[in-house]
Amino acid sequence: ALTGLWAEFDPAQLATADAFMRDPAQVWGWYEWRRALLLKVQPNVAHRAIARLQRVLPKVTLITQNVDDLHERAGSSAVLHLHGSLLAPRCFDCARPHPLAPPAGEPVQQAVQPPRCSSCGGHVRPGVVWFGEELPERALAAAFAAAQSCDCLLSIGTSGLVHPAALIPTMASRAGATVIHVNPDPVPVRHAAEYSLQGPAGLIVPLLAGGWLD
Repeated sequence: ALTGLWAEFDPAQLATADAFMRDPAQVWGWYEWRRALLLKVQPNVAHRAIARLQRVLPKVTLITQNVDDLHERAGSSAVLHLHGSLLAPRCFDCARPHPLAPPAGEPVQQAVQPPRCSSCGGHVRPGVVWFGEELPERALAAAFAAAQSCDCLLSIGTSGLVHPAALIPTMASRAGATVIHVNPDPVPVRHAAEYSLQGPAGLIVPLLAGGWLD
């Protein structure tokens, strides 16, 4: 939720390349505030259950639309970030990765000048996919390939409205996989081996995982 200073802004207007070029300090400050808030949050039981599945099953491909690192902090590896990550900034001009130290102190709502790239001197930008930008090609191709070859797909906590990620459950169903939607709201099912489990991920995912872990 946008509060304080950032309540005056529309996220859709801040999360664009045009906004960054127009006022890099404003956009960078907003993302640094979000990054500082993120680092105060811990993975939940659903994150940890998925990490356990990765450790015990022959192969689990983890695809996320979230821009946090909570899956990694829960113990998951090789996470496919379709929308990038707040923890992976890069140069706006040359795309060179730029490591950042954890924010010091409490999250602060203020404009902050972004650092400069050590390679070309350009502004460093957040490592997320902004409105109007393409998803990372390699991550998206790997996600589509996993969907078309999996036995079972768990679609957890997604609205299913954001494309092209919304195509992934359909790809899995058409390839013959069992598809299980876990969502607080009911999800329409269209295939024989497709199920909608309504409820919080923190309750349902550990129960599902327990069936595979037993």
